[in-house]
Amino acid sequence: MLMPGSDTRVVELRVHGIMGTTAESLVGAVAAVDVAGDGIGRIVRPADRLRRPGPGPLLRTSDRSVPRVVEGYLWSGMTSGGLSKSTWALMFPFTLANLAHWMLPPVPHDNRPAAALGLVGRSLLRLAALLLTVLFVTQVAVVSLDLVAAQCLAPGAACMGGVVPDWLRELRGFRPVVGLLPALLVVLLLARVSAVTWSVNAPPLPSPVPGNRPRRMPGASLVADPDTPTLRALHTVAGLAVLALLPSGGPFTASPVVTSQWVIGLTLLVLAALGVLLLDDPTGATPHRAGRWLRLALGRVTRRVLLFVSVLLVVSTAVAQDPLPNELAGTDITIEGTTGVLVVVCVLFGLVLIPAALLARREFWAEQPRELRPWAGGWMSPIVLVIAALLGGGFGAGVAITVRELLGSNGLELPAGYEPVTLLWGASAAFALVIGLLLGSITAVHRWRRNRRGAQPPESSLLHADSPPAEQATATRAWRNARFQRNHLHHLLLACGAALGLGAGVSIWMRLRGVGLPEWMEPFSAVGVFALGFLAAALMRAVYQAIRRPDLSRTLGILADLACFWPRESHPVVPPCYALKVIPELTERAAEHLQDRSTRVVITGHSHGSLIAVVAASRLMETLPPEDRERVGLVTAGSPLQWAYPRAFPSVVPHRSLAELHGELDGRWRALCRGTDPLGGAVTTWRRQVYDSKMIGMGFRPDGSSGPLTPARTTDSGALVLGSDHWLPDPQLQPVPGLRWSPGVRRHSDYYADPEWDEAVAIAAGLM
Repeated sequence: MLMPGSDTRVVELRVHGIMGTTAESLVGAVAAVDVAGDGIGRIVRPADRLRRPGPGPLLRTSDRSVPRVVEGYLWSGMTSGGLSKSTWALMFPFTLANLAHWMLPPVPHDNRPAAALGLVGRSLLRLAALLLTVLFVTQVAVVSLDLVAAQCLAPGAACMGGVVPDWLRELRGFRPVVGLLPALLVVLLLARVSAVTWSVNAPPLPSPVPGNRPRRMPGASLVADPDTPTLRALHTVAGLAVLALLPSGGPFTASPVVTSQWVIGLTLLVLAALGVLLLDDPTGATPHRAGRWLRLALGRVTRRVLLFVSVLLVVSTAVAQDPLPNELAGTDITIEGTTGVLVVVCVLFGLVLIPAALLARREFWAEQPRELRPWAGGWMSPIVLVIAALLGGGFGAGVAITVRELLGSNGLELPAGYEPVTLLWGASAAFALVIGLLLGSITAVHRWRRNRRGAQPPESSLLHADSPPAEQATATRAWRNARFQRNHLHHLLLACGAALGLGAGVSIWMRLRGVGLPEWMEPFSAVGVFALGFLAAALMRAVYQAIRRPDLSRTLGILADLACFWPRESHPVVPPCYALKVIPELTERAAEHLQDRSTRVVITGHSHGSLIAVVAASRLMETLPPEDRERVGLVTAGSPLQWAYPRAFPSVVPHRSLAELHGELDGRWRALCRGTDPLGGAVTTWRRQVYDSKMIGMGFRPDGSSGPLTPARTTDSGALVLGSDHWLPDPQLQPVPGLRWSPGVRRHSDYYADPEWDEAVAIAAGLM
């Protein structure tokens, strides 16, 4: 351990979690000022009355007090704002498809079958993402081109008769422009949104110091994909191509009138599909081989030529299809054909990932306890992709149904392919109700039995052994509820995927067999219409609320913070990734402080911020010389780094990588945990139990290995320290002089005010 000197000081660099916070709350002061940053990623410190940066409270150890500087990195400006959240909400299926890439199982090293399966799986995932874009553009065209321009604005139609006169309906070019222009603008808007990135206010990280870099560290794959511009261009070309094909019958039928345009559009669509299939993933097993020639061929000039040809094709279609027919035959077959291909790709993707997950299991988590293994055995990615596909199809159908009702004309016909969608959502709603009732009943019986036995969780029984009975009961209930939520969140996702999958299976079977809707299933279709309309209305209302009242858009804010963390991979049309900006800037700020040889830096992360802090600490461990690495510490609080991230994203934050980082930090990683916290939990320990009035368990050791730990010790504040986990009593046992008091059960909040915080920071700084 590096011994502290008389001039030693500690810089506590805090990172907040989801939903953001204020600068004052982050640094625990009544006023705060910026000391660095570009206004989007802000470095803040407490301020005095003259708005000057001030020092933080002294850090007290067992034998001395050490000066401390409290800084906070505020990144909420990258995901806040009503317009950005509302734009993201409209791209939610795309975001799920991109998220599915990061949930893929890891690829074992030097395993050719696993590498081949990984390559095929990533290619199929990118193809499914492209089909989602094509389906989205087609659904927009169903509303603007088919429902409004072709049918509602047809000469002599009663729809909008008092608004649009007949002479305007018969005006040359009016209806094609009304139908194609909104869809064209949507495609170009998607391309523009997907081109936005955050500028990094930090120099590139230095190369890893020889001998520093372990085989795997947390977040090693969180890098920008150099293929994103090409992938974005291919998605834009595919969207424009299908838009140009719709008036002439779509990509699945040929029209003898506009054969040349149809051939050009279909060629562009096929090129886009082949491009996303062959485009290599730089974080894959062999980035130097697959797709390299394609990356060179699809350079900036080639991409611009393809985009120009695609836009020109849409314009020529508008000219050739004037006057627009009153019925577009291409929308129905395009909807059904795209959906059918998407279903086939999703099934193939799921089948490919079965052996891929089994190979990864043998290499990475076969020896791990069950509670540490990835969700669904590493097979969560297909489930998320299916949910994305069904949400994408359902939202488009819901918007079309809602628009038809708003236009108020019974003569407007939607594509026949929307009938299975309404049945799908109706059947899914019924399955979800049955599954929900079943799971709810099992949960109620389970809770009733546990409450009747009155058994306390082992940690809670030690933490509150001397508390009044009422406080013990409160802590026990909160502990059980939080543990139940942590243990069964993925089961809820699996249940949603199962309900949607069963509904999709019923509707697909009926469509393939050519079975009409029987009378007894008509209520399901009616429920589906209601569910789709409700889905569209709820999303539109959430978007409206996010724009008008950003402070009230909590749900969108949480989802945006989680979704925007991941770089663009399988789908480029997602909001910019803030992790690619936050992590380098946080790492650079820590390295800047470490240039002072008497300074020790402790990076602290709360909630989702703990993932950012862990990745930043791992980057420092890779790039700093050994003498500087000893002055780096890490504190996580309310962190889902055990129950959520390693299990949902096993290739990004594998359990072994956390053990390696723990060993690199040599005991300078402390984790503050509350059993009452539904979002946070244990980080470095598992299999905890009470034996002879002492808590024991398994966990990370300072040397990077895992195994049995020495029994937990009790600190002055009443916390139990097992390994590197500090289990905090909640409710807090008693007020502490000089610290803010928070009565009641605090769950996921007020970690900075806990009396155990300073001790954890001091240990992480190597002072205790």
